[in-house]
Amino acid sequence: MRYVLILFLLFATPVFSVQPDEVLTDPVLESRARDISQGLRCLVCRNESIDDSNAGLARDLRLLVRERIMQGDSDTEVVAFVVSRYGEYVLLRPEFNGSNLMLWAAGPLMLGIGGLIGFAFVRRRRTVPADSLTAEESARLTEILRSDVTSG
Repeated sequence: MRYVLILFLLFATPVFSVQPDEVLTDPVLESRARDISQGLRCLVCRNESIDDSNAGLARDLRLLVRERIMQGDSDTEVVAFVVSRYGEYVLLRPEFNGSNLMLWAAGPLMLGIGGLIGFAFVRRRRTVPADSLTAEESARLTEILRSDVTSG
């Protein structure tokens, strides 16, 4: 039983897809590369970082990040280079700026509009015009209400 638990814990740890031949010899540079690649989206796997992905394109991006770091680029320069080649979609956490302001605002805006429409719909359904009942229906309603008051 103990061995099963140990095996489970081994498989439950996060597994990175960085291959041994990709790892830089300098631990500081490798740490920078890992930090950068954790923020870049795999274009094949969608919501997974290139550090976690097994896709070939993710491997190419990891190698590109390490190559740029070896050339002396700063972290922001590496990210800017990758974004210039693949677009802002490659960022797992896109920046909040004018070009994507509509995307950031669309969710809350649609939620607000939907809430207003729902509120108006419910409010309109609650109000029943007083003149919508015929004289016969009105008399029957009065009779029902009186019988409820006397029986209850």
